Amino acid sequence: MPKYNLLEAMMAQSNPAAKQTDKKQKIVGTAIKLFAEKGYANTPTSEIAKEAGVAEGTIFRHFGTKDNLLITVIVPFLKESIPSMAEELFHEILSKNIMCFEDFLRELIKDRMKFIKENKEIFQIVIKELLYNEGIKKELIPYFVKNIGPRLLHLIQTYQEHGELADIPAEKICNMIFIFIAGNFVTRFVLLPNDSGADEESEIESMVRFVMDGIRKK
Repeated sequence: MPKYNLLEAMMAQSNPAAKQTDKKQKIVGTAIKLFAEKGYANTPTSEIAKEAGVAEGTIFRHFGTKDNLLITVIVPFLKESIPSMAEELFHEILSKNIMCFEDFLRELIKDRMKFIKENKEIFQIVIKELLYNEGIKKELIPYFVKNIGPRLLHLIQTYQEHGELADIPAEKICNMIFIFIAGNFVTRFVLLPNDSGADEESEIESMVRFVMDGIRKK
């Protein structure tokens, strides 16, 4: 699976050789291919329709909008891929001989910021769906909690045992870290996406210091 680009990963897992007889299936397969090749924003529904051999109205009838088409494609992929993506993320960071929780946190924020920048269009659409679509929220949030929560919780407990982190319930620290980092990413890439003058390294360090000042053992 490509390390950061979700559309390339979806394309790699799709089977373009499979016979697609159903119009909806053909539209989905074509959309994945074109999104991966040209980017989401650069792929109009008219081109998807032409490539899939259907009328553009057929796309609107099945999916309503291009955003809905992307959600139809990306949600099943995320549900299938989140476990392996979480495992890969934690394994890669911890393989760097991380010596303290602060270093782990810095690498985690840096890696996820790179991931979101690579998938900015998808991230913006998925976040908006999570905010306003209860069905999508109930589908995706449990997968994140189940696959990321226990790993982060275990790390927090380990560093607490080493005397590095404060004697706050590990679950509370885990929730605070998740809410803070997620809130910052949503603000930076969805609510205020045009803040191009931000110094990324300074921003990461500020986030790390803010979290560690609250959870470091005094």
